[in-house]
Amino acid sequence: MGGEKRESVVNFIWDNIFRQTDKERTLTQRLRQNVLFQDLTGTELRLLENIVNVRSYRPSETIFRQGEAGVGMYIISKGAVNIYVEEMINATGELQSVPVTHLSEGDFFGDLALVEENSRRSATAISAEETVLIGFFKPALLEIAQRNPTAGVKILLRLGEVLGRRLRETTAKITELKRETKTT
Repeated sequence: MGGEKRESVVNFIWDNIFRQTDKERTLTQRLRQNVLFQDLTGTELRLLENIVNVRSYRPSETIFRQGEAGVGMYIISKGAVNIYVEEMINATGELQSVPVTHLSEGDFFGDLALVEENSRRSATAISAEETVLIGFFKPALLEIAQRNPTAGVKILLRLGEVLGRRLRETTAKITELKRETKTT
């Protein structure tokens, strides 16, 4: 093998040895864009990439049902998800699905399952269209915390911020509804 050819092969290998595929780059970007993981270093993100689960859903496919055991959260990488609660609508006990919210790319849901002991889903999640979700489950969080405590703390601090913000927003909505019912 001539020197020029050998150099070309070495350059090709060197240029491509650490190159990410489009799929990996997309997963890395999606994880980094999520508020829970935005403080992670490149090394910490690579650790996370190896323990999350990516799954595709067809339109109208159930992701989880209200009352089921919750094991983790989902990030919407592509597509959309509708969240419903089941409510009794009459004395016969018939259940009706009441829409709560519509989530799209970048949104995440199910995060309480990461911190609650024996968590139960408070709503039903159904894909609104072709959807790709990144699943981050409690055993993965515990694994990260054990293998890289700094990364685990970063994720938990961000999760605490998110849950605190959501609690404040919910409290404000309840307060507003109480005011409205008093004036009617």
